[in-house]
Amino acid sequence: MQAEIITIGDEILIGQIVDTNSAYIGKALNAIGISVYQITSVQDEKSHILKALAEAEENADIIIITGGLGPTKDDITKHTIAEYFNDTLIRDAQVTENIQRLWRDFVKQPIQQVNLDQALIPSKAKPLMNLVGSAPGMWIEKKDKVFISMPGVPFEMKELMVKEVIPRLKEKYERPYIIHKTLLTYGVGESIIASRIESWENTLPHYIKLAYLPSLGKVRLRLSGIGLDEDILLKEIETQIDTVLPLIKDIFTGFEDEGDLEEVIAKKLTQDNKTLSIAESCTGGQIAQIFTQHAGASAYLKGAIVPYATQSKVNILGVSQALIDKHSVVSAEVAEAMAVQCKKLYATDFAIATTGNAGPEKGDSQAEIGTVFIAFASKNGVISQKLELGNNRLRVINKAVNKALELLSKEIFKN
Repeated sequence: MQAEIITIGDEILIGQIVDTNSAYIGKALNAIGISVYQITSVQDEKSHILKALAEAEENADIIIITGGLGPTKDDITKHTIAEYFNDTLIRDAQVTENIQRLWRDFVKQPIQQVNLDQALIPSKAKPLMNLVGSAPGMWIEKKDKVFISMPGVPFEMKELMVKEVIPRLKEKYERPYIIHKTLLTYGVGESIIASRIESWENTLPHYIKLAYLPSLGKVRLRLSGIGLDEDILLKEIETQIDTVLPLIKDIFTGFEDEGDLEEVIAKKLTQDNKTLSIAESCTGGQIAQIFTQHAGASAYLKGAIVPYATQSKVNILGVSQALIDKHSVVSAEVAEAMAVQCKKLYATDFAIATTGNAGPEKGDSQAEIGTVFIAFASKNGVISQKLELGNNRLRVINKAVNKALELLSKEIFKN
């Protein structure tokens, strides 16, 4: 069972917006056992849409289209779909009533004819009632194929997927089970991991696939299984995980469905009633932001400081000027002093600190660009790591953030 997603809109192709709709739809389909064969983005241009529809019909059983269903003249999807099916538009009474309800209850302005005309749909289509917007979804069947069209507005599309599309697809098709389990690793690149687990990977059954998903400083290992018996599939995936874990136990930090690494750290701190503070120079507050994006961070994160300038490290954090003069602001000694002073300032159980030279210029230190020191302070003392992270500023910063999380995870589970 395969689907193709077609997104329509010049705004996607020129980079004005990011296509988040396809990601949402793909995940929703995958959850009910439908694989996405292809995702296509096309212009608001009739010939392009017609070509995409024809190609998708050859490729997939289910074709899902988003975008181009608004009331303005540049929204041509509905007319083009009618042409593709050699059909005409008719006014649907139920959709008309829904549009009138929306204007009466929410818009509070005179309704325009262009808005009422959104109730025009191809005669071969079944309307999918959009209770949060004026453009209806459409469901058209052609032999053994299903074409589904939805508005491009994300919250309207999601509402239709949940309330209309997914229930209908589940009713219409018998589907296999697709199960994903993703292992999170930190600190080692994908080539080293691949070498470690090669013999295990070579023995995976044909219905389970492994994907490497690398990013800066971390690699996700996704096991994907497909089968008709959910219990057997789950048991086999768990067996494979039990086999591979001893090969990566030193770099394994958890499973993706348990949350990202900062969530694992947050859970551990909260359970142990421990607290954390953060002093960031080269990472500019990004470590703190990663924690505070999740609700409840105040239970364990007591404060963060960004003493970006050298003088701020002295005046606010209390790092010794003599120490900086002797070792440089980018040094293990200064990173460790930052962590110790931060722990003291906020009276926390743990503190993490970063100092480094992200570039493109060396600034207050003669340390080479890409040099970063990360320090961790606890009741047991302070430790630090030196990293050489290259010469791309954004990569240096992001790698440093991930390395800081890696160090935090290792140390708080020790203490």
